[in-house]
This record gives sequence, structure tokens and C-alpha cells, in this order.
Amino acid sequence: MPTLVECVPNFSEGRRTEVIQQIIAQIRSVEGVKLLDYSADESHNRSVVTFIGEPEGVKEAAFRAAKKAAELINMEEHRGEHPRMGATDVIPFIPISDVTMEDCIRLARELGQRMGEELNIPVYLYEEAATRPERKNLANVRKGQYEGLKEAIKQHERQPDYGPQEMGKAGATAVGARPPLIAYNINLGTDDVNIAKKIAKAIRGSSGGFVSVKALGVLLEDRNIAQVTINMCNYKEVPLFRVFELVKSEAARYGVNVIGSEIVGLIPMEALLEVAEFYLRLEGFRKEQVLETRITE
Repeated sequence: MPTLVECVPNFSEGRRTEVIQQIIAQIRSVEGVKLLDYSADESHNRSVVTFIGEPEGVKEAAFRAAKKAAELINMEEHRGEHPRMGATDVIPFIPISDVTMEDCIRLARELGQRMGEELNIPVYLYEEAATRPERKNLANVRKGQYEGLKEAIKQHERQPDYGPQEMGKAGATAVGARPPLIAYNINLGTDDVNIAKKIAKAIRGSSGGFVSVKALGVLLEDRNIAQVTINMCNYKEVPLFRVFELVKSEAARYGVNVIGSEIVGLIPMEALLEVAEFYLRLEGFRKEQVLETRITE
């Protein structure tokens, strides 16, 4: 098996196509790195990019993309539904093959240090790369978002792991290492964002829901509908269908229907197979029965 690391940086730009393309071009410029996917959301004003390659190449591609984002995105002008604190908001490294989580932690720390020194961007280490227990959770790192962190960063407990203890127009970046994550959004047949917020509270781990689920309720202004935006941090622990069914059940309490859902970026095939097994009531189904898995063996 080749040595492969996945990287899924999120950039605070989902509306200006020319800016997104310039950032992506930096990733494509690194030999041996393969761009797998990217998606842009206007309401969230955010782009999610997925690429893969050998560790050093992936680390270099992430640095080049972050540098270009810092040049092109002014956080003083940024507005969007998704929480954010920087032009390059998060950069996670994910082990894929012949790579350990420790390897990804090393990549995160090396990249964070370089971004702090060369780009003068405050960097916070999160998830498995975190240097403090409270920083494992990205929500804690990003508390206050860009506007709030401009002042909070001056406090001792909010001091970044690398870079200056003040923010420029590129904001701050969280760099970390984690297992595969599924970014999953569920759209509701209402414009009442308070319903989405109540449902998000019911399903997220921090308020008594699923431990490995993070969720927020937001309003998609371009469609005038409420959305429950979800991070599935461990799909093996909590499958996709279980979260969908709970959201649908909670929405029904308020007389609201689920009108659709979406996956942002890539998703492991295993997660979708679990959904198929559940809804189709498949008996004795095996991954080897999927045509594509046999072709690629």
C-alpha cells in the first residue's frame, strides 16, 4: 500500500469562484498531490477542499494554499453562516494508508510552526494534535469566532500554539490530526432557525446527544430555510442513518418535515453501505458485493 495522508482544509470563501480557484491551483502545483474534491457553499461562505498524497507533499500543499488564502481573503469583510476564525479556518490531517495518527500529529505541528513563523498567522493545534485537553474540541478553539478572538487572543489561556498573539486580516487557523469526518447537513421545511437550533442541541454530544456528533442550527438565507449542519466525528460509533432518523423525529415534534440533506466533501463508502443496509433491510450483505470494490481489488 502507498503511504497516503488526506488533508481537508476549509477556507472562508464560498462566493468568489476566482479566489477559490487560485487557492486550489496552489494545491495542484505540488507534485504527487492529488485533488480529490472541492465544494463551495454561498450561505456558509466556505469552501471545503480534499486532497491526498504522501505526507511531505500534502504538508507543502496545505502551506501553499494557506498562504494564498491569506493573500486573497480579508476576514474583516467576511460574513457567512458557518463559524470561522480565519481565511484558512481549519487544516486537518487524516491517516489513510501506511500512516499513523502520530505521523499526522507531527505534520500538524510542523505545518503550524511554519505558518506561524513564515505567514505570521496564529495557529491553534486541535483534535489529536492538541497540546491542551480543552483544545481537542474545535468549538472551544474557535469560541468567539474571528471577531471575538481578536481580543480574546490577548488572554493567556487563548494564546496560540504558534505565531503571534494578535490577529491580522487573515485571522487564525486551527491545524490538527483526526480520523475521517463526515460533514453532513439536513435541511428543514421551515425558515424558523430556532427549530434547527433546538434539534442541533438534541443531537450534539456537548448538550447530551451523541458524543461524537457536533451540530449547529443555521439559516440558509439564499433559500430561506433552516438547516442542521452536522459534523459526524466517528461514523462507526454513530452511523449516518441514526442521526438522520433522530433529526426527522425531532423535526416532527415541531410539525416540520425534513426536505433534504447533503454531504459536503467526501464520505467513506462504508458509511453509505450502513445506510443502505438499514433502509433496505439487507440481510447478510457484504462489502464485497459492491461492484466497484471487486473491480479495484
